[in-house]
Amino acid sequence: MKKKLVAGLILALSAVTVCPAAAFASTDHYTDSSVVGKDNGWDEWSSSWETTAADFTKVSLTPGADDTELNFAWYSEKTDSQATPVVHFGTDKDNLETFEGTSGDVDQDLTGDKAYEYNHVTVTGLEPNTTYYYTVEKNGEQTEVTEYTTKGMDTVKILYVGDPQVGASKGQTQDGAELSAEDGAANTAAKNDGFAWSRTLDTALAENPDLNFVISAGDQVNKTGKPKEEEYASYLSAEALTSLPVATTIGNHDSLNADYAYHFNNPNNTENGKTAAGGDYYYSYGQGLFIVLNTNNYNVAEHQKTIEEAVAAYPDAAWRIVTIHQDIYGSGLDHSDTDGMILRTQLTPVFDSNDIDVVLQGHDHTYSRSKMLYGDGQTHGKYEFRLNEDGSDYDWDHATNVDTEEQITLAPEDGDTDAQAALDAFKQDNNCYTIEDVEGNTVTDPQGILYMTANSASGSKYYELVPTQQDYIAARSQNWLPSYSVITMTADQFSIDTYQITEDGKAEAIDDTFTIEKTK
Repeated sequence: MKKKLVAGLILALSAVTVCPAAAFASTDHYTDSSVVGKDNGWDEWSSSWETTAADFTKVSLTPGADDTELNFAWYSEKTDSQATPVVHFGTDKDNLETFEGTSGDVDQDLTGDKAYEYNHVTVTGLEPNTTYYYTVEKNGEQTEVTEYTTKGMDTVKILYVGDPQVGASKGQTQDGAELSAEDGAANTAAKNDGFAWSRTLDTALAENPDLNFVISAGDQVNKTGKPKEEEYASYLSAEALTSLPVATTIGNHDSLNADYAYHFNNPNNTENGKTAAGGDYYYSYGQGLFIVLNTNNYNVAEHQKTIEEAVAAYPDAAWRIVTIHQDIYGSGLDHSDTDGMILRTQLTPVFDSNDIDVVLQGHDHTYSRSKMLYGDGQTHGKYEFRLNEDGSDYDWDHATNVDTEEQITLAPEDGDTDAQAALDAFKQDNNCYTIEDVEGNTVTDPQGILYMTANSASGSKYYELVPTQQDYIAARSQNWLPSYSVITMTADQFSIDTYQITEDGKAEAIDDTFTIEKTK
């Protein structure tokens, strides 16, 4: 399938002038929920925080293998009786159909030694533009009935967000105190960020009530390799998520524990690209094939298998969209010229050869939209990140050349000319792309791929933009405000609009509509 491109109205948005921050450091900017929520529910959220932080049993919804399915996941406390992974679902709230699934033990090291079981269930037979009702069973007890309404499939609207990273505002100052990342209700950063995440969802839904589902480009939570159930509890407590499925991506902060795999019941799970959190998966929705890669695993041969498996399963999809966490073409100071582009030389030709149309990225906590890009056809090195010595996090200080085992220092000390030369060579080798020669705001049937990078959806953490905008970037922004994008997809158009949320709760555009059109 030769790609048919999208047209784009591109606002020549000039980047905000910023002072470069030190590499690998977040800024002092964040969304203070006590300010933006002062008249919009912050006091109520605060008063219920201890209960919220201790409730690990919130339900998550995920798109199913195709748009006729809906996946559920939730925890239930472990008792003497067996878990009951059951969802009651249907159009008649007084006569719901029963769907059964699977359950398993949750690692108690992640839940303060309290015993839980996870429940995964798939509901089938959904029709578009239909109102349903559901309850789930927690140890045989049904929850309250919740309404769920499917939307149309001829035009699909998707909310695309980056890095809610609930808990990342730790260290910031709120009401004269420092936000903490301690466990449980003492995690005041998670308290702050969960409110802001919910505010973004509510704002996006108020502007776009016809959203079909959400794509999150990773880092739902913050603590890396540690227990963080209060962060998941805060993330999943957003009221919008009771009726809005989210196709999540495994970010580096999600990657090193199994808790992600317990909380999200992803469709078409593969054995490729696995870390402790899980691996690659894919699904079909409307006219699109959506492929989600766990790029915290740097085995690109496995990611290629996932893409090829997905394309073989849904060969007639009009659009092929990949989501990854690391932004191989981004513009943030913290990641885009170091660990963000680590897989660029390997993934670019794989995406090209499988006619991928759009790649949705996160990780950089800035907004950017690329020009239309494809590979240069040359041979380049292969690079990856590895875990640190104790396996508790990734070694963010070094990239490794897979073939030569050379360790590349990403922030050389002043005067270390050898390390600087190796870093310069690494960056030069990553100039592995070609910028498609197109003009105007509409691109039709392009050869190239569009790469988007989402800023933080919660505002828990931001990064600076790189001082000099890269030649592959068409537009970028950093205004220290949470943002989101809305994708509108039909059989022959893929459009994306991006907004930031002002302190008074208004959504304002930060880029003109970009649209890809296909004519063949």
